[in-house]
Amino acid sequence: MSAEGVGAALPRKEDDRLMRGRGQYVGDIRLPGLQDVAFVRSPLAHARIRAIHVPEAYRDRVFTAADLGGVQPIRAVSGLPGFKVSEQPVLATGKVRQVGELVAICIAPTRAEAEDIAAAVVLDLEELPAVHDMLAAREPGSALVHEHWGDNVYLETLVDVDIASAFDAPIKVSRTISTGRQCMAPIEGRGTVVQLDHRLDQLVVHTATQMPHIVRNGLSECLGIEQGRIRIVSPDVGGGFGYKAILLAEDVALCWLALRLGQPVRWLEDRREHLTANANCREHHYRITAYAERDGSLRGIDCEATVDSGAYSAYPFSACLEAAQVASILPGPYDFPAYRCRTWSVATNKCPILPYRGVARTGVCFALELVLDAVARAAGLHPEVVREKNLVRPAQMPFENITKKHFDSGDYPQALARALEAIDAAAVRARQSRGEADGRRIGLGLSVYCEQAAHGTSVYSGWGIPMVPGHEQASARLTPDGGLELRIGAHSHGQGLETTLAQVAHEILGVPVARTRLVHGDTAMTPYSTGSWGSRVMVMAGGAVAAACEELRDRAVRIGAHLLQTRPEECRFEGGHVVGPSGDVPLEAIARTWYRRPQDLAPDTDPGGLEVTAGYKPVRDSGTFSYAAHAAVVAVDPDLGAVEILDYVIVEDGGTLVNPLVVDGQIYGGLAQGVGTALFEEMRFDGRGQPLASTFADYLLPGPAEVPMARIDHMETPSPYTRFGQKGIGEGGAIAPPAALANAINDALGPLGVEMLHSPVTPRRIVEAVLAAGTGPEQAREAA
Repeated sequence: MSAEGVGAALPRKEDDRLMRGRGQYVGDIRLPGLQDVAFVRSPLAHARIRAIHVPEAYRDRVFTAADLGGVQPIRAVSGLPGFKVSEQPVLATGKVRQVGELVAICIAPTRAEAEDIAAAVVLDLEELPAVHDMLAAREPGSALVHEHWGDNVYLETLVDVDIASAFDAPIKVSRTISTGRQCMAPIEGRGTVVQLDHRLDQLVVHTATQMPHIVRNGLSECLGIEQGRIRIVSPDVGGGFGYKAILLAEDVALCWLALRLGQPVRWLEDRREHLTANANCREHHYRITAYAERDGSLRGIDCEATVDSGAYSAYPFSACLEAAQVASILPGPYDFPAYRCRTWSVATNKCPILPYRGVARTGVCFALELVLDAVARAAGLHPEVVREKNLVRPAQMPFENITKKHFDSGDYPQALARALEAIDAAAVRARQSRGEADGRRIGLGLSVYCEQAAHGTSVYSGWGIPMVPGHEQASARLTPDGGLELRIGAHSHGQGLETTLAQVAHEILGVPVARTRLVHGDTAMTPYSTGSWGSRVMVMAGGAVAAACEELRDRAVRIGAHLLQTRPEECRFEGGHVVGPSGDVPLEAIARTWYRRPQDLAPDTDPGGLEVTAGYKPVRDSGTFSYAAHAAVVAVDPDLGAVEILDYVIVEDGGTLVNPLVVDGQIYGGLAQGVGTALFEEMRFDGRGQPLASTFADYLLPGPAEVPMARIDHMETPSPYTRFGQKGIGEGGAIAPPAALANAINDALGPLGVEMLHSPVTPRRIVEAVLAAGTGPEQAREAA
């Protein structure tokens, strides 16, 4: 490892400008003649549109679906058998299916004026019964979100691997477990600025997105124009987490408006729109049964899982991504012989569900890890014994599990053992037995997960969705003074790619990180990519950058050998220099020769020069498997329901760490979101489908005082399938905390007869559970 190459813990180079307020976000873009847009949104979750009354004075500033001739609805389809297609109109036609659905576009010189116009538009709506409960939505007689379906199920799936063989197990534990619906909460909301470049006859769309090329695909389909007429520019993005990984109806609407008016237009999402209208995540329901032997060995898992997918299928991932993934990833890092999982993706009158950091894994981990603790209690064992008994062993690697997931490498039992040692489980349990002077109860919770990341063509082609990743490409170009420019189609929205990809390039070319510039987020300047999602970028774009730099190095060696008057095979590349038998030539001299002294080049020099585009796929594109063991210690006040996180340990394995400092940042950030999922965040709806939170006073996020300073222990088991052995780790920190914290709370309250099975585990739910268990505050103190 060099001081700046793969494995170096370098501070992020992009932080200098970001921390000084010099980032450029969509909201910073100012264009001559810019007009602001506000939308008329449905105030009802389900209603027929009888009329839209626009004041005569605003006829030229308000546009409805009747004006959008030729614009096609957003269709996010899936090739999975039985999937039902929803069509999301850019502006509502016929009826509205969720609160906040777009009904009309209003335009004015300022956002305030546009909002005044929107407030003057009157909607005549006939309210219909709202489908607000995903379990009730599956029942006969439920109101229908999409009438022509005949039911409210996008997709039903079933996996059954010899489940009947587990039915005679001596231990059978069943639980009903659920997770609350959440809003993703990036610091920057969504936003779009569109202008028409008359010279090129091209729409230039500045938008906060994780996947510029995929957005261009969708816009082309909806607008009916060729992709060459659309350029997507995604500048700095203030957090994505999946919330910015879809095609927006707002994007389509603004593009149509810019074409119609011929002047630039802008929409910046406000927090009320974000919370009430645009997207949610993670509303899961599980009926899960574990079958086990007396020693804790699992015989099988049987599960019925339902996911509330909202009113429309989101482009490109579709409405089935969460629930259908549940069936394939529920076994987690455990090895057992029998399995059955039936899933339902259900349509309701809520905004669409999106893949949030961790995608389905957070809910799956919550359900599986809670039921494993229940197995341990039924068997009279410590929770770690059950886990250790069933974890995949390193000797089994590479391992294909019961749902045919191909685990590339790792030592899961060691991660668990290191977490237990770091948290000092014996000392925690001794403290439990002594009791606390203040009446609080101490609990220890564990959670182990694995995350399939960077999965490619062979996985996504089976989904049949509008996005299938192929070879990831990157371009590398030496500048005339010996600097390096990298171009990738993926996008950085907080991962530190300007630093880490420069480290990959430095590993091969020796160009200083400070002299390497990353160009990304612009479809006019970058190779095609499906974007940043699924913890894929360091594997895929990192591999592509390495491939391009290696080819660039080989070309430099041939030029350098000619300058040294020797043969290429007699030279080597070392530390940014071509070294021959009698001297060396730095990259700067080679670049200067190619660009500015071509007369000094050999006649057979590669005419491609010092600019290379190369593609990359891992040896297997079934994905890498990172994993971690989380251990949490909490103190729970049974009187107040308050939970304090006393200690938190994470032992993770992301393979070779390109930059351990960046990895730590990713894990800490994920942990903060996981704490929110576990204890705070929930978007609730009433019986009419109305969201009950419209500000952060109602939707609670954890702050610095609520997020523990976790201790992180890195294991590095290189993947045998990737360029440097790296694995995707961007989502992992958010997957395990809800299960670890809920298990810790249950460990603390178990003697009171309390078991919490819904996230978030709020103070009110704790107090209600204590009271329902027949243990009032006085009895709780006596039991302590």
